[in-house]
Amino acid sequence: MKNIIPLFIFLSLSFFSNAQTVQKEIRGTWITNVASDAMLTPNNVKQTVLNCKKNGLTDIFVVVWNGGVTMYPSEVLNKYIGIPQSPVYGNFDPLAAFVEEGHKLGLKVHAWFEFGASYAYKDSAQQGWLAKYPDWVGRNSKGELLKKNGFFWWNVLNPQVQDFLQQLVLEVVKKYDVDGIQGDDRLPAMPSEGGYDKYSIDLYKKEFGGKTPPNNSKDSAFLQWKADKVSGFGKSVYQLVKKQRANCMVSWAPSIYPWSKENYLQDWPAWLNGGYADLIIPQLYRYDIKAYEKILKELTVQVPSSLKYKVIPGILTSLGDGYRVDANMLKQMMDLNRQYGYNGEVFFYYETINK
Repeated sequence: MKNIIPLFIFLSLSFFSNAQTVQKEIRGTWITNVASDAMLTPNNVKQTVLNCKKNGLTDIFVVVWNGGVTMYPSEVLNKYIGIPQSPVYGNFDPLAAFVEEGHKLGLKVHAWFEFGASYAYKDSAQQGWLAKYPDWVGRNSKGELLKKNGFFWWNVLNPQVQDFLQQLVLEVVKKYDVDGIQGDDRLPAMPSEGGYDKYSIDLYKKEFGGKTPPNNSKDSAFLQWKADKVSGFGKSVYQLVKKQRANCMVSWAPSIYPWSKENYLQDWPAWLNGGYADLIIPQLYRYDIKAYEKILKELTVQVPSSLKYKVIPGILTSLGDGYRVDANMLKQMMDLNRQYGYNGEVFFYYETINK
């Protein structure tokens, strides 16, 4: 693997020459609780924030919901499942620490609900969610538990699922001085193979004169119906957050379009055009520069010029398996973002600069 030049050098070259431009740009990173110890202790949090500041970042997106549990002490989680917080943290609240340390250095801190409408990874009974709330689960056309890429999913069309997730989001907005909340490719989302649980079938019958859903989960009309329901949930989350605290940013980090809609019912151009997204951070994850520019061009066609300021590319810079982006490619991606008129980027993930 090639050595990567410290990220802040690139940021300095790309941004600091024009102070007026810098103020309008977002330079962020996702901070995970997987393949990273950034969240484990007060000192780790402090050093992480200092490192983000040193590297010229402006925004950090801190995971708060993953693996069927919260990273912060949650009354909502405790009420539903009898677990107040991931036991990894003991009595430590990493979200509170990130907000405090981040704000000291002028960084914006966003609460990232990474797991979204998924309740388990690989283990379908993790934390007892399946046993306690069997009616929440999504199902495919064979009646099987809705599972995709190792993740088990709830039916996000179910009002009870929506209420739980909304309670989690509002708890964070009320309890913490976060600058924003974020959902990604699992919020608002559901695998398009879903829609065959009892609630969804009954809802479809009610709206279509007793007809049952088509056997083809990706039937265009059925797909759009499900995507519209997912979009409606995203809109309700946005409105609830704004009602609670108008200045709290609501951002979404979906997959690329139209793949996002075809696979996870994320019709995010509708969210952008509908006014229930303060920021869209599409996951433009590619391993070579030609592929990256190709999807960047596609993105430019999909986004109205009047709303382009609300779109910031998410780029793949590292993975837990040891991948680190090549220094030249990193600079090329950032340069292409400016060339196509995007004012920033968000890096997946923090360990890129933790060397």
